[in-house]
Amino acid sequence: MPEPLSPLGLLLDVDGPIASPVTRTIATPSIITDLITLAGANVPIAFVTGRSVAFIRDEVVVPLRTAGLPETMRMYGVCEKGAVWFPITVDGIGEVVVDDSVALPAAAVDAVRRLVVDRFADTMFFDETKQAMVSVEQRTDADHGAYQAAAAEFNEAAFSALTGLGLGVRFGDRVAADTDGAVPFRIDPTIISTDIESVTLDKDRGAERALAFFAESGPLPNVWRSVGDSRSDYLMADHLHAAGYDVSHVDVRPADGILDRPYPIIVEGDLIHDEAGAQFLGFWVDKLGLR
Repeated sequence: MPEPLSPLGLLLDVDGPIASPVTRTIATPSIITDLITLAGANVPIAFVTGRSVAFIRDEVVVPLRTAGLPETMRMYGVCEKGAVWFPITVDGIGEVVVDDSVALPAAAVDAVRRLVVDRFADTMFFDETKQAMVSVEQRTDADHGAYQAAAAEFNEAAFSALTGLGLGVRFGDRVAADTDGAVPFRIDPTIISTDIESVTLDKDRGAERALAFFAESGPLPNVWRSVGDSRSDYLMADHLHAAGYDVSHVDVRPADGILDRPYPIIVEGDLIHDEAGAQFLGFWVDKLGLR
């Protein structure tokens, strides 16, 4: 007998609303229990993130499994902003698929790695777990102000190194095309990292990938909520809205600027980051009568 259709679907960014940007772990216990409760109620839950498979496995899936994931659920991971994807089951992460067509050339990856090691290793590290994009991240023992200053210098140096290799790269308002006139990559800074990625990758692509996966297992809810801490996270809701769903976006870092959108934007009072994420999940556990 098929599971009853959930009245809700969730697309969740990880850094910020789920994992603390300070500890880089799920630091609020209710997030774990509420995610498990919602999954057990057949709520489709997708983690749509720039993080790697290794990070989602170790910092999200392992704690969920330890606490007891349900045997039957609809849970999915889309990592590296749509370049990597996999199902999540009671047994953990399923088959991982990597879109190699969007990966940076090996020479570019090596150049960025050397740049970090040679000049910026005191404030950041090169994320060796990424499979398609390139990321550097603030060290947890580094002062955030010192990291921000170093990151500004790193971003400039990375732009110079990549364009020096002949890559077409966009960084802010600056665009350097390759010999074919194309600009296939961009440098995208966040509060704790810098991502260097294909311009085809973003949260709307991740949302599209997640919905396609959920559609394979049955009808989709009409009501969806996307949750994130970056302006790019609004793209998840943009995709849902364009596809005709009843969507609201939950912004857990509204101080960066609430975007003007044709759907509702939710903020959790004065709460931010994973405290806001926990409040949001708890609200839906109560609203669906699951507590």
